Amino acid sequence: MKLDKTDKQLLRLLQQNAEWSLNELADAVHLTTTPCWKRLKKLEEMGVIHKRVALLDPEKLGLNFTAYVMLKTSNHSHEWYVRFVEIASEFPEVMEFYRMAGEYDYMMKVVVKDMRCFDEFYKQLVNRVEGLSDVTSTFAMESLKYTTELPLS
Repeated sequence: MKLDKTDKQLLRLLQQNAEWSLNELADAVHLTTTPCWKRLKKLEEMGVIHKRVALLDPEKLGLNFTAYVMLKTSNHSHEWYVRFVEIASEFPEVMEFYRMAGEYDYMMKVVVKDMRCFDEFYKQLVNRVEGLSDVTSTFAMESLKYTTELPLS
């Protein structure tokens, strides 16, 4: 997939503010509205633009506790994997979830109100998922950088 300079500029603008109107976007990239709209549609059809969302401030919503949970398993069957992904994805507290290379098999970013809520999440997870051999958590003390903007060179 080849993106030109104008496509990348549109994507940068949308990452900064998805509420830009079509007219504003077109003006910013020096296009008229129809070619700009066609580019946006193409980017959506290609799956480059996955969805447009509102980003919320977790602290203002009382979600002040971020944990990174690393998990190991001795069961690497496809059936176990599918079931584990299904169960873990059901938890709204799980903000990000990755299959990893290295010492741990999986990693989750979990956002909750406090340690008590994390403990409740943890107990539910380990009680619902059989075959976990090691679960280790670390906790964020302070957020130093957070962005959803991908680096488009």
